This record gives sequence, C-alpha cells and structure tokens, in this order.
Amino acid sequence: MSLNKSELVSAIAAKAEINKSEAEAALNAFQEVLIESLAKGEAVKVTGFLSAERVERAARTGRNPRTGEEISIPANFGVKLSAGSLLKKAVAK
Repeated sequence: MSLNKSELVSAIAAKAEINKSEAEAALNAFQEVLIESLAKGEAVKVTGFLSAERVERAARTGRNPRTGEEISIPANFGVKLSAGSLLKKAVAK
C-alpha cells in the first residue's frame, strides 16, 4: 500500500490539525525548497528523518539491451536519499 499526494495531504492536515489547503501549501513549499536546494548543489538534512544530496555521476560506457551495442553515457547529476535514524527505526518494527 502507498499514499498518493492527496492522501498524504489529508493525513498531514489531520495530524497537524490544519485544513487540507494549508497542508497542501506546506507540502508544495517543502517540495520547492528541496528541488531548489538540490539544484544549487546544497544538501538538505532533516535530522532523524532523511537527507538528500546531489551527487555527480561520471561518464561511462553502457550497453543497449536490445542490440548489445556499446553506448556512451555522459556525466550527469543524480540525487542520493538517505533515511535518518527515526525513519529506519519505524520501518524496522
């Protein structure tokens, strides 16, 4: 089972005792701050919950799975997410 965005907004609104539009605005703001920070190369850390950082991926040679032909994959950036201690404890139960 997983929560979609509207279900997450409803759950946040209930926990924080705010209305759904305020919860959605807060979730959207968090998303925007996370994206803007990572785009600038800044790590985002919420102690105990998660950390996100932009990582550089080196250029490499790959293989087309259909043809077996070697292809060149250029250097790029990715995102590394790490679970914090509270999140790890919650899923270990």
